[in-house]
Order: sequence, then C-alpha cells, then structure tokens
Amino acid sequence: MRVDQKQRLSMSDRLAARLAATEFGRRSSRLWAELRRRPVPNHWTNLFGVVTAACVFVLFVTGLVLMFFYTPSNDVVTYDGSYAPLRGAEVSKAFDSTMLVSFDVPGGLLVRQAHHWAALLLPASVILQMLSIYFTGGFRRPRRVAWVLLFLVFVSALAAGWSGYALPDDMLSGTGLRIVEGITLGIPFIGTDISRLLFGGAFPGNVLANLYSLHLAVSVALLVLLVVRAVVWFRQRSPQFRGSGRTDTRVVGVPLVPNAARRGLGLGLLVSGILVLISATVTISPIWLYGPSSPGDASAGSQPDWYTGFLDGALRLVPPGWEFVWLDRTWTLALLVPLAVITLALAIVAVYPFLEEWIADDDRDHHLLDRPRDTPTRTGIGVAGLVFFGVLWLAGSADLVAVAFSLTIEGVIATLQLCVLLGPVIAFELTRRVCLGLQRKDREVVLHGFETGRIVRLPGGEYIEVHRPVSDDERERLVGVVDQVPAVLRPDARGRLTPGRRLQVRLSRFFFEHRIARPVAAQLEQPDRPPEVSPAR
Repeated sequence: MRVDQKQRLSMSDRLAARLAATEFGRRSSRLWAELRRRPVPNHWTNLFGVVTAACVFVLFVTGLVLMFFYTPSNDVVTYDGSYAPLRGAEVSKAFDSTMLVSFDVPGGLLVRQAHHWAALLLPASVILQMLSIYFTGGFRRPRRVAWVLLFLVFVSALAAGWSGYALPDDMLSGTGLRIVEGITLGIPFIGTDISRLLFGGAFPGNVLANLYSLHLAVSVALLVLLVVRAVVWFRQRSPQFRGSGRTDTRVVGVPLVPNAARRGLGLGLLVSGILVLISATVTISPIWLYGPSSPGDASAGSQPDWYTGFLDGALRLVPPGWEFVWLDRTWTLALLVPLAVITLALAIVAVYPFLEEWIADDDRDHHLLDRPRDTPTRTGIGVAGLVFFGVLWLAGSADLVAVAFSLTIEGVIATLQLCVLLGPVIAFELTRRVCLGLQRKDREVVLHGFETGRIVRLPGGEYIEVHRPVSDDERERLVGVVDQVPAVLRPDARGRLTPGRRLQVRLSRFFFEHRIARPVAAQLEQPDRPPEVSPAR
C-alpha cells in the first residue's frame, strides 16, 4: 500500500517534499505560518499604503515601457511626425521622442498618461498616509524609523515627479527649468556651481541627460525605501486603536494571509484599473499644444504639478526688493528666505517623532493609537501645518485666482501673505479648542451615557431624559487614554537647572497643560458627581 502511494506521487510532489526538507523549505514554512497567524487591524487608514504600492507599480511598469522610446537629449532635430501642426519645427530629440510615443507608438499615449496620472496620485497617497499616522500618534516609539522612511519616500516622490516633469522638454517644463535656474543662481557662493552641475553649462546645456539620470536614480531609491519600510513594518507589531480586548500585547484584527492580503490585492488592482481608465479618457500634459521648449520664451499662466505648488507659492509671497550686498555677493532674501523656511518646515516633519518624545520625556513603546481629540496640541500643530502649506499651495496659483475672481494680483498676494502668518496661529488655537470641547463631550457621555431623546415622567412629576449607557468597548475607547501630565522643573543630580531642561519643561507645559481630566473610578461609580476639569487657558 505504501509502495502504491509513493508511485502515485507526481514529480512536482516529490520535488516539493524534498524542498520542504531543506533549510530553505523549513524557513519558508515558518514564514508562511507566521503570515497566516499575524493579525492586522481592520481599519481604513491602513489602505493608504496599498494605494501607494499600486501607484509605484503603475509607475514602474509604464516607466520601463517609456525607456525604450525616450531620448534624453537637448540636440535639435526637425520634427517630421504624425502631428501636422508641428511638422518642420525645430525641436529637441527629447521632445521628438515624446511626440513619437504620443502619436506614432500604438498605446503610447495611454502609457505616457498613465505614468503621469500615477505620478500625481503617488504624493497624495503618501501625504494622506503620513497625516493618518501623525494625527493618531503612529510615529511614536518603536516606529520612529518607519516615519523617517515614509518621509524619505515622500521626498523621493517629489524629486522623481519634478525630474520627470521636465523630461518632455515642452514649453511648460522649459519655463519650470528657467525658474529652477534662477533659484540656483541666487544661492550665494555655491549657486553658480550647482547650476553648472545641473545644466552642464549655460541654459539649457545638457540638463535633460542629467535629469534623466537623476529620475532613474531617485525612482530606484523610492522603490528601495518602500521595500525597507515594508520590512520594518513586518518586524513590528501593527498599531491599533483602543477598544475592548486590544492591548499593547494583543492585536485584534484579520489574518495577514489570506484576508488582509486579499483585500490589499483587490484594492491595488482597483486603483491600477482606475488609473488606466482615467488615462484612457482624460488628457494630461498635452505637449503638442504647449509646443517645444524655447530658452527665450515662457508660457503665460504656467503652473507646476500640484505637489510642487507650495514651492512656487513660497517664492510668490516674498515681498520684492529683499536683497543686500555683503562679502561681494548679492544676498537675495526673496529666494533664500523661502528656501530656509521650507527646509526648516520639512526638517521638523522628519524629526517630529524624536522631538515629541524628548518633550514628553517618554521612551516607552506605544502600540495603541490616539484619537486626534485626545492630543489637542499635537492635532493643533498638524492642522496649523496643513494651513501653512495650503496657503503656500494656493499662492502658487495666485495669478489664476486673480483672473478667475476679477481681483488685483497685488490684493491676492497681500491677503495670502496675511493668511500665511496668521492662518496657522488661528487654526492651531481653534483646533485645540475643538479638541477640548470633544473631550468634554466624551466625559459627559462616559459619566451619563448617550442622549436618546426619550422623555420620561417620574412618579413625583419630574421629567427626565433617558440616557443609554455606553458599551464596554466604547468605554474603553473613551477612558482608556492615559493623561500625559506636564513635566516639573527639578534640578538634576548635580543640582543644576540647565537651559535644555528649562526649555523641555516649557514645551511640556505647552503640549500637555491644556486637557480635560479623565473620569476616575469613583466618578464612574457615582456619575452624578461634578466633573473635575483641569485648567485650559
């Protein structure tokens, strides 16, 4: 009987059995078993990573196809393609090859537009992923490195999009390169060297070949960063929101394989299909209408892609005439100030997990996420940052806003200058007050339950509203948050009060002094007891 069973085994079964007996087979079996046991929280914020992966997949597939037809060269040729209005025009080889893909290669326009649409969606998905992680505190230890990796993914997406934006060498991208040249030349001491390195000489030089190499290098770096971040995510426990049965050591969710993987694959295919559908029906980057790039011309009303609009807006909001001469150099503050402010803002985003950990003096591992209302100061800072970058982004289209609403460009710029200074402050304070109000509402719900709208008359003639008590899961979600108290200024072991410690205590008070105290056990047993509210000045 055993001999018959052995004879019935196919060659593939015998090879699989031998492979399973090897070290590689045993490790693969353990990994597969771990994937099937690994729980993943079932929350919609986890899907932004899938959208990012789908965009990268479309970008790399379409980019590999475009590589076979694109020529990164500024050499001038005479266009003789299918688009009749441009026949006989002198264009660069880059523009000619892009027109070839658009009009003469079957399906080429679909591939090129899918590449562009995916490049537009990628920064949006990464930004939404970063925002969901920030507002829920998912960047805290032990996920600080994962946050930095995601920030580098965002920067790589911006760099890849910007370098690819200029490759067609049309009039619109040529105008953008002119702006980049002016910015680099405005940097004292090293600006000229940077311009020569980027453009390979006088404008336009050999900039397309350099940008093409940069585009490929940044794209590979983007893929590597995503792979490394996926490995880091797999090695760490998935964070989850508070709820019944959810602790720092127990994750409640669906198995990674096959449930979460199946859902992720379905969403990824859906996103890829939508990108292809949009590319087949909506025209984007019609370079045949813009015409070839010309060093002496510029497109009227030209706008950059949306993800770099905040950079252009920062330049537009600086008052004119900000410059002075020092050390035989002209220091153009109209360029240096926006560069410094944007660089500082992005640096704060990158190191924020380490900054908040130092302020809170908290080196514990956090596997439970926060609701935005539970951290008013952090949420207020995030909303203030969104308002700041949003105003800069809107300023990038200040000329179009002025034309659309029949306003003066000077009035629009002055209004946006006021908004970029006062808007973040107002947004911060308003958001913090809203969060404190929501905390107060949660406290009332925990102590007295949900309002039902039912009015009952008591035997003594009194009318009261019936409240529905909260469930155990809801109670855990509302009162399970541990209040972070401000740090107290105390001397160190040597009896000193260092400036760093003073600054840490002041920032700690700024972060954690404004809060609504959580109900204690005695108040939960006696819900009619007046609430104790900490000062929120």
